Amino acid sequence: VYDCGSRLWKLKGEALEATKKEFIDILKLLEGALGDKHFFGGDHFGFVDVAFIPFASWFLVYESHGNFKVEEVSPKLGAWVKRCRERESVSKSLPDPHKVLEFVNVVLKKKYGI
Repeated sequence: VYDCGSRLWKLKGEALEATKKEFIDILKLLEGALGDKHFFGGDHFGFVDVAFIPFASWFLVYESHGNFKVEEVSPKLGAWVKRCRERESVSKSLPDPHKVLEFVNVVLKKKYGI
């Protein structure tokens, strides 16, 4: 997720569109694994959820630079993020997505002049 997602803010034109498609395909693959379950392991928050939920803090960055919405291209995954964020253990440990976006934009401006 991160490798492909991080290319979204580095590319333009056709390369960006190809990467966007690749990223959305990854989201759909993950959504397929989630299926209709509340969490990846079923009814309970588990190991895969713990491993994957930190990437949700970066979704706003990917959406902003890729010009799409996770909830639109992968609604079940978007709902999963909301369920996970309702957990106190998750909400207290993840950075605010807007702060992550701000950080990335500052880095891009310094490093690439974007």
